[in-house]
Amino acid sequence: MTGIVYKSTGSWYTVKIDSGKIYECRIKGKFRIQGIKSTNPVAVGDLVDFKLETNNDQETGVIEHIHERKNYIVRKSVNLSKQTHIIASNIDTVFLLITLNNPTTFTTFIDRFLVTAEAYGIKAVLLFNKIDTYNEEELLEIKYLAALYRKIGYDCIGISAKTAKNVEKVKQMMEGKVSMFSGHSGVGKSTLVNTIEKELSLKTAEISDQHQQGQHTTTFAEMFDLSFDAKIIDTPGIKGFGIVDVEKEELGGYFPEFFELKSDCKFNNCLHINEPKCAVKEALDNGEIAWSRYKSYLQILEGEEEHYRKNNYDED
Repeated sequence: MTGIVYKSTGSWYTVKIDSGKIYECRIKGKFRIQGIKSTNPVAVGDLVDFKLETNNDQETGVIEHIHERKNYIVRKSVNLSKQTHIIASNIDTVFLLITLNNPTTFTTFIDRFLVTAEAYGIKAVLLFNKIDTYNEEELLEIKYLAALYRKIGYDCIGISAKTAKNVEKVKQMMEGKVSMFSGHSGVGKSTLVNTIEKELSLKTAEISDQHQQGQHTTTFAEMFDLSFDAKIIDTPGIKGFGIVDVEKEELGGYFPEFFELKSDCKFNNCLHINEPKCAVKEALDNGEIAWSRYKSYLQILEGEEEHYRKNNYDED
């Protein structure tokens, strides 16, 4: 039988088949996926094959095969440096909620989020929330930011989770897809989820309360079916989308506007810092690339360079 993993509790996995029937499944013995060193071989969102077994008069399943993943997102395991914990897989869209204040979402955070989404191969959409609370000057700033990211190629929508402004647009983008929401604490993620699907209100509140009280020692994601042919993955314990470890030579490839110009740089391995005839630096000087984006690029790159220096020192 084949189904999608909706929930994981570490030892048991809730799997739903096409008919809507749900089976509690487990894995037998060591279960490794080639190329991934993970603390959890099966993740929410995985398409799996399982066989039925009778367990104390209850029909349960044993997962035998995981279909190839379109993408997945991970977090590092705290204790095992080379191990990762897969949060969820096969995600179509991840929405980042952005607010100008209470709390402030800085462009450096937005850019790190977008780099991570690019690295994982997940479509990212920027939602500028609480637009019903901004004055004229703040709305102009939102328009400026939205224009900046639209020029790069990202979808940007001004919304109000409280008044439901443009929430229908968000729902349309979610139809037929698996979505995740992310953003700083306080940006209105739970409010938006509740506005989109009121039936999830209790579950979202419980997860949120538990997280605030610090009761989650392990992170388990859960997928929910929505009433309009959409799925949402909730990830308690994940404050943000995180930043992946990116090789410094690869980083420019995750900034679409940099990647577009890379072939025009004199050197194939151009890092867009001090190299001569760098197309990215020229575009920056001409105002074709935003300085905020370049600043974010340098900040991520410098962090990686420190990481590399430390590794070199350790090996000597």
